[in-house]
Amino acid sequence: MSKPGQHVISRLRQMILSGELESGQRLAEIPTAEQLGVSRTPVRIAFRTLEQEGLLTKLSGRGYMVRQVTQAEISGSIEVRGVLEGLAARQAAENTLSKAQTNELRELLKQGDDLFAKGSINEQDLAIYHDMNQRFHQIIIEASLNPAIAEALSRNEHLPFASVSALAFDRNNLVQEYRRFNFAHMQHHAVFDAIHNGQGSRAEAIMREHANATHGYAKIFSQMEKNGEKMHVLNNINSII
Repeated sequence: MSKPGQHVISRLRQMILSGELESGQRLAEIPTAEQLGVSRTPVRIAFRTLEQEGLLTKLSGRGYMVRQVTQAEISGSIEVRGVLEGLAARQAAENTLSKAQTNELRELLKQGDDLFAKGSINEQDLAIYHDMNQRFHQIIIEASLNPAIAEALSRNEHLPFASVSALAFDRNNLVQEYRRFNFAHMQHHAVFDAIHNGQGSRAEAIMREHANATHGYAKIFSQMEKNGEKMHVLNNINSII
């Protein structure tokens, strides 16, 4: 996907999470494109992607509507993803990575090392990280040699924030986001080391912890639900890794 396209998806996803786009709000291509300063094409793609993720509902006429995302939905979908990706990591360790898979994972880790070495990140860096992150997880799922895992993950991806590609970030706090994404990258190193060394149980545990970091979303929703508050723009956002 193009960087502008991924930027629009990430931006709209964060706007939904923060409550800037409220539950039940209707969205149309033209005004959304004008608001974000882009053409209609990336907005159209973003709407379809976010519908698949369970964040938007397609209306019978034209346009989409922001659907309510509950704490239970987020927690459940993230937990399922953690179990499935943990299983994939364990089976990948038991199967032994191919030389091609090992080399590509090492190259992805090196790209991440180079990305975070400068000590800061911007939105362009996060777009690069998104693609690296998605490919890293994909290789591990492929290395499990278990097609049922990929099929189950695909079915789970329509749930809110369950997809590994559902990456959002707080553009107003990139210092914090640097620390968070750098930590996620260090977890990638740990997962690779465990898989490469045939440590299935360790690989599974690290991957589940990696996925469950997203539970920050659930905590935000849960707390605001208890307080009877509407979602608002947050300066402290835990986002999809």
